[in-house]
Amino acid sequence: MSSILFEKKHNFARLILNRPPVNAMNIEMMKEMGDVIESLHNEDHIKVIIISSSCRIFSAGIDMADHAPQKVWQLLEEFHKIFLTMADLAKPTIAAVNGPALGAGCELATFCDLVLASENAKFGQPEIKVGVFPPIATVVLPYLVGRKKAMELILTGETIDAKDALSLGLINKIVPPEKLEGALHEMISKISVNSGSVLQMTKKAMLSGEGLSFEEALRKARDIYLNQLMALEDTNEGLKAVIEKRTPVWKDK
Repeated sequence: MSSILFEKKHNFARLILNRPPVNAMNIEMMKEMGDVIESLHNEDHIKVIIISSSCRIFSAGIDMADHAPQKVWQLLEEFHKIFLTMADLAKPTIAAVNGPALGAGCELATFCDLVLASENAKFGQPEIKVGVFPPIATVVLPYLVGRKKAMELILTGETIDAKDALSLGLINKIVPPEKLEGALHEMISKISVNSGSVLQMTKKAMLSGEGLSFEEALRKARDIYLNQLMALEDTNEGLKAVIEKRTPVWKDK
């Protein structure tokens, strides 16, 4: 049985974590996930990428059987490849979190551009309690929630509920469990109605300024706008459609 289910529908692709009962990620599962995400780079018709779970738990984190000293280097290499690939991915990503997302599962969910969570969702980095720390979270979490709150979450290993995650800005929206799928498709529709190429350019511009001064970030955004965005067919189509008072017809180019 594959630990990653993969489907493409219309203009979105979906990766479904499928390693019951708790989606504990082993090396094989990580490699499979990384390969699938990598394969989507050049799929121009795919506008949005979804990560969800087939289990009641989004993911309990790393499979500790693969955290043995002789395997841990490979474990980290494959896990970090997922995030390096996602960081290089211009397509928007959405995590649909239906239950607890802990450790590596929390890192995976919150690294996505948008996170929709059910009321049953929980988030946490409990690694400190077993004598290790979460490498991805130590780098990313301070950007998401601020240095002090990131320190608190990582150093205590505390698990928070969906309401607290929303107040911290870790997630975008909370819905009842039975409405998560509907909320996900509503979000997909709101995003995918726009040009795929412009979506990618916009995400690129937003991420390009991270860690830079305002002036440097603005310079990068301006460069992308003038030299890349304005060269797109869809940008010209959108501007033309406004003048002609009609709905634009996107080519995703």
